[in-house]
Amino acid sequence: MALAVGGLVHRYRTLRHTVTARSSQLLEDRALYWGSVPWHYAILAILLAHLGATLFPGAWGRLLGAPGRLLALEVSGLALGGLAVLGIALLLVRRSRLGASTGAMDWVVLALLLLQAATGLYVAFTLRWGGAWYVQTAAPWLASLATLSPQVDRMAPLPAAVKLHAVNAFALVALLPLSKLAHLTSLPVAYLWRPPQVVVWRRAPGGPVRTPRPAGGGSATASRG
Repeated sequence: MALAVGGLVHRYRTLRHTVTARSSQLLEDRALYWGSVPWHYAILAILLAHLGATLFPGAWGRLLGAPGRLLALEVSGLALGGLAVLGIALLLVRRSRLGASTGAMDWVVLALLLLQAATGLYVAFTLRWGGAWYVQTAAPWLASLATLSPQVDRMAPLPAAVKLHAVNAFALVALLPLSKLAHLTSLPVAYLWRPPQVVVWRRAPGGPVRTPRPAGGGSATASRG
């Protein structure tokens, strides 16, 4: 956590222009869509569930007090976990085709993300009703870490897969300032007031090519050579 916070502050102050995922959508659009969309939507929902159970364990426990709601969460979690594994696996395969724009850190991050999603799905499938036991084990343990008084007895009885899942999560947090994961901390707030752009493609041989221009403004035209 110290590496993540300190590294992100340093990167924003000295290398702010590098806080980006460097999208390669123009290189391969279809594979990006089928990998990125399931991955991002699924992992966002899973992270929000983890965060809610960690920050508000009492409310989370009351929410899952009814068997029907607990079952709904269990089914939803398994489905989202499967989508996350499928999405990150497709992104990993896609990256293998983009070797020129893929660095060593990209492979490390993708491998750890796949491991995180796979171990999470394995835990959800083999240790049922995780929404209930999470607030009695992982949530208090995480809270004890925040107060610098670790309650290791909360996690000690759990299977190795749960411990691997937890350790791998901290490894990913540590890599935040060292990889493209830093873009997770960059909120595109400026897009709310940025003027929209209109892009018009002209594919006629020898015809003009329209370049991006602000909506309502003048157009820029370049002739093909």
